[in-house]
Amino acid sequence: MDKESKLTPSQQGYKKLAGKHEIKRPVLKNCVKAFIIGGLVCTFGQMIQNGYVAYFDFTEKTAGDPTVATLVFIASLLTGLGIYDRFGQFAGAGSAVPVTGFANAMASAAIEHRTEGYVLGVGGNMFKLAGSVIVYGVFAAFVIVLVKYLFFGL
Repeated sequence: MDKESKLTPSQQGYKKLAGKHEIKRPVLKNCVKAFIIGGLVCTFGQMIQNGYVAYFDFTEKTAGDPTVATLVFIASLLTGLGIYDRFGQFAGAGSAVPVTGFANAMASAAIEHRTEGYVLGVGGNMFKLAGSVIVYGVFAAFVIVLVKYLFFGL
């Protein structure tokens, strides 16, 4: 039995009426905007990495970590200033996909729960979000190494 058959006739009528007045989302436009904005964020990250290689004597391999840290710092700072939220509303998924989106989510959780204290409020709520990302990352790394070991040896 599907959900439609469980609705009363008045509920079905309301659902039909609400469907007529629902705002149609421009999916293709949003996808293109997310692709372009996400690409621009990544291009900015590449420019930062190139700066680390050119001016601070990093190699391309070692410049990745400070580049990510710089992007996280910038996104956290912009979140604290209230700028990243407006950027995120405009950019959509283009602002959420790069590492800056994760930094925004972490900083937003910290700001939102700061009145509950630093340990239980800020720390606890930041790591509710980060915990699942860390667990997934560790598990994915384990599976990849296991597959590499089983199929290609050490």
